[in-house]
Amino acid sequence: MRIAVLTETDPIEPRVAAVPETVKKFVGLGSDVVVQAGAGTKAGVPDAEYEAAGAKIVGSAEEALSGADLVLKVRRPNADELTKVQKGAAVVAIMDPYGHEAELQAMAEAGVSTFAMELMPRITRAQVMDVLSSQANLAGYRAVVDGAAEYGRSLPMMMTAAGTVPAARIFIMGVGVAGLQAIATARRMGAVVTATDVRPATKEQVESLGAKFVAVEDDEFKQAETSGGYAKEMSAEYQKKQADLVRGHIAKQDIVITTALIPGRPAPKLVSEEMVASMKPGSVLVDLAVERGGNVAGAKAGEIVTVGNGVKIVGHVNVPGRLAATASSLYARNLYAFIETLIDKETKALAVNWDDELVKATNLTRDGQVVHPNFQPKA
Repeated sequence: MRIAVLTETDPIEPRVAAVPETVKKFVGLGSDVVVQAGAGTKAGVPDAEYEAAGAKIVGSAEEALSGADLVLKVRRPNADELTKVQKGAAVVAIMDPYGHEAELQAMAEAGVSTFAMELMPRITRAQVMDVLSSQANLAGYRAVVDGAAEYGRSLPMMMTAAGTVPAARIFIMGVGVAGLQAIATARRMGAVVTATDVRPATKEQVESLGAKFVAVEDDEFKQAETSGGYAKEMSAEYQKKQADLVRGHIAKQDIVITTALIPGRPAPKLVSEEMVASMKPGSVLVDLAVERGGNVAGAKAGEIVTVGNGVKIVGHVNVPGRLAATASSLYARNLYAFIETLIDKETKALAVNWDDELVKATNLTRDGQVVHPNFQPKA
């Protein structure tokens, strides 16, 4: 079986879908691994390290894709790459299918079987394949680092001969994987940390990390989690009550980090212009949902915006990619864990079990059709 690892074409994407560690494992399974030259450069992996792990380096995507049975990417293939993938091949990547129906249809018409790693079910067996968790974990850490860099003051309390420096106050909005890591990082850096989320189960998690939980704890709050562990969209009435509580709290904060995302929907607006205006000059908001429209009013993707009262709104895109080496390493391990289940150990060939629950959950296109139930044409 031939596996192709491509250089990402999106200029904001420094990650790579395989690292020498996973290349070596694929070779051990009997696969031929072909890596496009320079694929790992931005992630700190030179071509020589891939070669040492057993991969062959080729000069172009076309050469890498020629005869490839399996294609590994970070982001879904673009139109040019699709023309070079042989029919019947499998492509595994973070596909970002919601709102991109035309691109999904193009992948179907190209005759390739595509698998979206971000749709991996949250079950025990698939934990090692969970790219949302592995990448969000890094995003939460990096958000605190970025917030601290823009804040311009120290985070921990310091007692010096010249006087005491108070600890910074950091508020985390949305306590998923990214939010929990942000809490842990901010606490390690010495800040006073508070956090909020609409899911009741997060209260105990927040408090176990030494932070204080802030939320309107009514009946709707107690039922605000889906069976898959995601936050439900809350009623307008609850959102108003929560906003009233948060409004007074945000005005006292030095750094606010927002992480709230609902799969397949625009990011919910959590911080209004009024709330931003209430913050002290020099305060910082870091919006991890900016690529989905943002949680913070005035946030702009790819920009750091300074509003009239001197508050900064940080809108970095692809935050896990700001830690490209670590993010690539974790993502490559997620990919390997999934792909290992698709390979027949005796024939050493791709042998997808289409009835496997992991396959059913992630398979977008097959045999020229969009097959995932979430993306069927509406009647």
